[in-house]
This record gives sequence, C-alpha cells and structure tokens, in this order.
Amino acid sequence: MKSILAQRTALIKPSPTLALAAKAKALKSAGQDVVAFAAGEPDFATPEHIRRAAEQAIEAGDTKYTAVAGTPAMKNAIIEKFRRDQKITLTPGEVMASCGGKHILYNAISCLVDPSDEVLIPAPYWVSYPDMVVLAGGKPVFVQSSDRENLAVTAADLERHITPRTKLVILNSPNNPSGSGIEAAEMKRIAQLVCDRKLFLISDEIYEKLVFGSFIFTSMLDLVNELPQLRERLMIAHGVAKTYSMTGWRIGYAAGPKPLIDAMSALQGASTSNPTSFAQAGAVAALTGPQDAVETMRQAFEKRGKLMCEMLRDIKGVRCAMPRGAFYAFPDFSELLGVGRIAQNDGELGAFLLDKHAIAVVPGGEFGAPGRLRLSFATAEAEIEKGLTRMKKALQ
Repeated sequence: MKSILAQRTALIKPSPTLALAAKAKALKSAGQDVVAFAAGEPDFATPEHIRRAAEQAIEAGDTKYTAVAGTPAMKNAIIEKFRRDQKITLTPGEVMASCGGKHILYNAISCLVDPSDEVLIPAPYWVSYPDMVVLAGGKPVFVQSSDRENLAVTAADLERHITPRTKLVILNSPNNPSGSGIEAAEMKRIAQLVCDRKLFLISDEIYEKLVFGSFIFTSMLDLVNELPQLRERLMIAHGVAKTYSMTGWRIGYAAGPKPLIDAMSALQGASTSNPTSFAQAGAVAALTGPQDAVETMRQAFEKRGKLMCEMLRDIKGVRCAMPRGAFYAFPDFSELLGVGRIAQNDGELGAFLLDKHAIAVVPGGEFGAPGRLRLSFATAEAEIEKGLTRMKKALQ
C-alpha cells in the first residue's frame, strides 16, 4: 500500500538528545540509578519573579489570543534587551516572539531557503539545523573547524565552502554541543565575509549569558555600527529557555530586518499563531526584571564544568577542553574506539555506557563530530562525581 505520508516526513530524524533524555527518564522510572548527562536544559527552577508574573497574568485574565508576533509588552521587552546588552535601537517591526527558540529558527529558515539553496552549517552543530534546512528544500553544507581544540569556525573555514548557490550561514556561539566560542575579531571577519559575498546570517545566541573564564561573548549585533550593511543581512535567534531556566515555557524571540520578520510572522500566523499569552508575561519579567539569578546559574555551571572536565581528563585516553560557554563538555574518546576495543565508534560507546553502566550521554556523531560524546553539566555536582567515577571504572 502506498504511504499516505508526504515524502518530506522521511527526511526528519528524531532528536537524539530528546530520545536519550526520554530513555534515561524511563530507566529511572523503572528503578535504575541512571546518571543523566543527555538533557540540554538547566536544572534550576525558573526564578520566582518570573513565575509570579505569569501567575498574575492568569489571575488578571490574560489567557486569550495575542498579536501573532507577540504582545506590545513582549516586543518592548525584546527591544529593551537588545538596547541594554547590544546598545542598539530596534523598532517593533524588527522583533518578534515565537513558541521557543527552535520555532524562531524553523520560521526563519523556512522563509529564507529555497530549493537548491546551500546553507553553511559549522560542525559540530545543533542537531535540528540540518533537518530544518532539508525540510525547506535546501542543502546543508557542513563546515569543519580548523581549530581542533576550541572547535570554533573561522571566516576562512566558511569561505572555502561558499559556492554560487550559498545563501545562508548559521552561526552558534557559544556552541551546542562543543561549548566553543568565537572571539570578537573572528566574528567581525565572518560578518565582513557575509556582507562581501552578499549572504544572509542567522546568529543563534541563545547561550549568550552562559560564558566562562576569560571568554567575552560578542553578538553579531555588536558589529552593526561598524558594518551598517550587516543589519539587512542578519537575524538574531534567541530565547529565554537557557538564560532563565524556562525551557518548558516555549518563548523564543528574534531581531532582524523587517521584511524577514514580516514573513516569519505571516508563517507563524498560518501555523501556531501567537506564543502563549501568560508565558509571554513571564518572559517580559525575565527580560526586564532582576538579572541576579542569571549570574548565580552561570557561576554554578562554570564550577560544574571545571569539575566535569577535570574528571574526564583523569580518564586515560580522553581529551577534554574546558568549554567557553553553554553547559556541555565535548570530550574526545577517539583513542578508546576501534576494532577490538570497548566500542568501535561513539554511537556504540554511548549505548555501552547507558545499557551497561546507566550513564546517559549523546554520541558526537549526531552533531557532526564522531569520536566525541556530549555531556551536559546542567546537573548537581554529586551526580557529576558519581557518573564520571562510574564512567572511569567502566572504561579502565
């Protein structure tokens, strides 16, 4: 019998991070002592003032439809965030809210990419980028970083892959899964390349506030005053999920040229319509209210990241650089892989650690970086110590 499904549905791969997190939860529910390093979400509660704002909105009857691209208060909060952090003034027509950062990215890629367009995606990459490009009819072109330590892409790396069909570059700094970060000077070179070659750039900056050590985050919007032509070739994808521990609230936001924001709003109007009304109220409180909880979480993540990387480096044959941001370690296990060893590849190693030793990790091959594993340190220090002690014993 001929399938009733559209052919494009076969192009979608289930999210490995969500699948592994779900499997770990199921094993825990069945009574196994699983140490979960797979989930990509903060383990902190959403700050109280944000929760109260949403509760007050519900009590006030703020439970109806809103404008598709966000309430006036939500748009003003987005504008205020970029004015405060990037020192740039945007108009309501240049910003919008959506049902999560992933929704922003999906809308933008759908509105930018035509069939046969090529999209440069630095590797390692967040697993959803390629699927979104393929669903839009485009061709993902993966760009390996020449920096094997930090894994951050350079303008020269990108330029080598540009063809007459290249239309879009997707950048993510700090990066999921590697925790790499792009320095200000390299960001400027990338911005100049985009302008010179007349490309469009999506800069996914959702881990903006979660940076460590001496690394200083640079937003692409920081460069607009030096490169005014960049403004019409740039969209910032952002959201409240990681910064404010609001993953389940599903509020993302974007800043970009008005024609693109208009198109994305029209697409959103034909699919989901507006983001949840009272969740927007919470997001307004997050973006405009006290920011001290963000620094508290950042400091905790930095401490946990150091602990995780130290313990990983203590496992013979494992190499692990301290991430510059986000909340992931991305160690290289390639010396432990191969014929006759514990596992032939990172996928087998991930299965071995989960099935035999109840440690949930995500294989690096899922992110375009075989031989590595992604471990989230958005979990308690005691869990990190327990999981990595268990891992060292399993591997040695």
